[in-house]
Amino acid sequence: MLKLGHREFADDALLVMAIVNRTPDSFYDKGSTYDEGPALDRVRQVVEEGADIVDIGGIKAGPGETIDAAEEMRRVVGFVSAVRAEFPDLVISVDTWRSEVGREVCRAGADLLNDAWGGHDPQLAAVAAECDASIVCTHTGDATPRTRPHRVEYADVVADAIERTVALAERAVSLGVDPRGVLIDPAHDFGKNTWHSLELTRRLDEMVATGWPVLVSLSNKDFVGETLDQPVNERLVGTLAATAISAWHGARVYRVHEVVETRQVLDMVSTIRGTRLPARVVRGLA
Repeated sequence: MLKLGHREFADDALLVMAIVNRTPDSFYDKGSTYDEGPALDRVRQVVEEGADIVDIGGIKAGPGETIDAAEEMRRVVGFVSAVRAEFPDLVISVDTWRSEVGREVCRAGADLLNDAWGGHDPQLAAVAAECDASIVCTHTGDATPRTRPHRVEYADVVADAIERTVALAERAVSLGVDPRGVLIDPAHDFGKNTWHSLELTRRLDEMVATGWPVLVSLSNKDFVGETLDQPVNERLVGTLAATAISAWHGARVYRVHEVVETRQVLDMVSTIRGTRLPARVVRGLA
């Protein structure tokens, strides 16, 4: 049973985590939700579309302007409070690697800390325990936040991802985080080249076999763009193909830009697998 905030999800539930970037320089939305009004509209839209979780971020993942903790908090803490007030039952995640930011967003109403840089701040897991929050434990190969990989090598990228994320998950539990609220993430593109991300997708069932629920963030990533030779705004089909493979292998949470399309893929895979009934069946019966 996966528990995020006060909500519990069945073991066969596949969850959509919608991205809401409070940044002026996001690689995908180009700052369209930097201001609070459009950002709240985005939350309303994805909730209407069926998102189970919203993931709010205040810093672009890639290189760019230096953003200190105070500025990151200015972008996300008040916004988390506003989202919580309007959507009391929504699972709210915040994408941050900083423990001081994590503490303040949890106080504002966040349920989940999405540590996208793999324990770079070792105090973040302690904050999750202190605040009774969930946490995502991510594999980045010890990459420094907001840096791009350069000639990175692994003897076995899947084995490395399993070893590091499981260690982070076990440490979080040892600090007091509820094990039902700990997820692991192979982190496609982060600290990896395209071959690494493809290998992780192909062998994702090995991460699932650890027993920790797996989150994947595939949406419009560079490994999709390089595989298909497509720019950022033309990667949806490739993203959905990777989503279907990940769902078949057993990933539980999908961090995405396109909620409706992702939900349909996940529902189709679940129905083929036999864990969801078709919405209707009339063909050949009438």
